[in-house]
Amino acid sequence: MLGIKRLGLLAALVLVGVAPAAAAQAAAQPSTQDTQYLQAIHQVNLFEITAGDLAQQKGQDQGVKDLGAMLKTDHTQLDQTVQQTASQLGVELPNEPSADQQTVIDKLNNASGAEFDRLWVTSELAGHVQAIQATQTEISQGSEQSVVQLAQTALPTLQAHYDELVQLANKLGIPVPQTSASGTPSPGGTGTESPAPGGIGTESPAPGGNTESPAPGGGTTETPAPSES
Repeated sequence: MLGIKRLGLLAALVLVGVAPAAAAQAAAQPSTQDTQYLQAIHQVNLFEITAGDLAQQKGQDQGVKDLGAMLKTDHTQLDQTVQQTASQLGVELPNEPSADQQTVIDKLNNASGAEFDRLWVTSELAGHVQAIQATQTEISQGSEQSVVQLAQTALPTLQAHYDELVQLANKLGIPVPQTSASGTPSPGGTGTESPAPGGIGTESPAPGGNTESPAPGGGTTETPAPSES
């Protein structure tokens, strides 16, 4: 009888121990903001790796080829951290770029010579503006420390890419995307001819579901465009 009581007590203690553990696991689930940022920045990385390859293969200007190689390397390294963080948090990542990003890739595949260089630089500029804005939003609104730290690490790299792209655009005489009063990037004044990586529609909602900043690829923002210096 004593043995049975002791077993019952042990079982009760085990259950008491399991409940807080389950609660802690549930509490550790990343927020919608953190989840959507991981998914969006992963798609940016997938796009950049592909676009970097295309720049090296099809770029007419050596600067396009060289910058494409740098972007591919940096975004490959960044994505390793993104995948590791997502795995630790149980966040499922997309296995391909967004539909709008794929549209840009298709256009790049169909372009050549100076036309390719112009389209590549224009779409890269617009995409990096939006990626920077989304990353700034994660830093200010994210709740999962590991994702916020990832964004803090990514921001200087994205800014450096943008600055390099501005220099290359100036060298090639390609208009740099300007920011409207609402903060929406306009890809070199070409309208929707060259959609930014990630797209401009509602297929890629802003991280956190708000309209303050776009996911890398769409929406409006109150965050000013990155410095062009």
